[in-house]
Amino acid sequence: MNIRTGLALAIVAALAACSNEAPPADTAAATPPPAETAPVAAPAPAADPIDAILAGTHRSDENKARDQYRHPKETLAFFGIAPTMTVVEVTPGGGAWYTEILAPYLRDAGKLVAVTWDTSAPDAPGYYARNNEQLKAKLAADAALYDKVDLRLFDAKAPNFGDANSADAVVTFRNVHNWTMAGNDGDYFKAFFDVLKPGGVLGVVEHRANPGTTVEQTKESGYLTEDYVIGLATAAGFVLEEKSEVNANPKDTKDHPEGVWTLPPSYALKDVDREKYAAIGESDRMTLRFRKPSEMADGGEAADAPAQPATGG
Repeated sequence: MNIRTGLALAIVAALAACSNEAPPADTAAATPPPAETAPVAAPAPAADPIDAILAGTHRSDENKARDQYRHPKETLAFFGIAPTMTVVEVTPGGGAWYTEILAPYLRDAGKLVAVTWDTSAPDAPGYYARNNEQLKAKLAADAALYDKVDLRLFDAKAPNFGDANSADAVVTFRNVHNWTMAGNDGDYFKAFFDVLKPGGVLGVVEHRANPGTTVEQTKESGYLTEDYVIGLATAAGFVLEEKSEVNANPKDTKDHPEGVWTLPPSYALKDVDREKYAAIGESDRMTLRFRKPSEMADGGEAADAPAQPATGG
């Protein structure tokens, strides 16, 4: 065999050997894809303690049924009530409807001051004493909820609700018309202003009359105009911060035979047209948030406060 033939055979043998080797691995294809990272779950929102209180067994089914008209969670949120506050609730009444919400809400970190009438005056209306006895019995019946409520009495003719500048908030629900009927509504708003710290809040819910309703008509119907209530507050030194329609009821025509007391929960006509008034529901109500100014003008009076309340109803 010559050299050329031997070289050719060597080349053929080398090529055959190469053809039997495995092809090089495709490193890109062999690399496994990175594992997908599971999304981190967002933290669950903190439970609002008001929800548990509203659902609590300490509240009767009858009281819970009124939540649809009184909107306690939304109303207290609008007023900015926080569990660390000192809150004055004005004349909660024998049923203490809002007290059974505010007391547990404020019990651990805040303070609820419930102010009601001093009945020692000989001319005090009889219902003052009846309401007070019901309120005291309610508070005494459940110490776990109400043992820290500060129950104070005040003179209805010269109201005073505690030490000056001592409260973070004052709240009053469906009461202003009573003071207007008694002729000293301005004294109450002055007492609210005095007990509040600078920057404190006054929250008012009241039956709302149609614009133009007079004070005399109010005494018959129980409805007050927004302008009148705003005038009382601003005359005392408050600034109107915001209005809310959370307690509005467009079904309320405000022309009922026994005024606002025709509607639930009073049902002044008893069974007469009861279904009609039940279908309307509770009254149309204004919900107003006022603020005691943080900075006072010279002489201790609130800056930019009108001198007198509005005179219209």
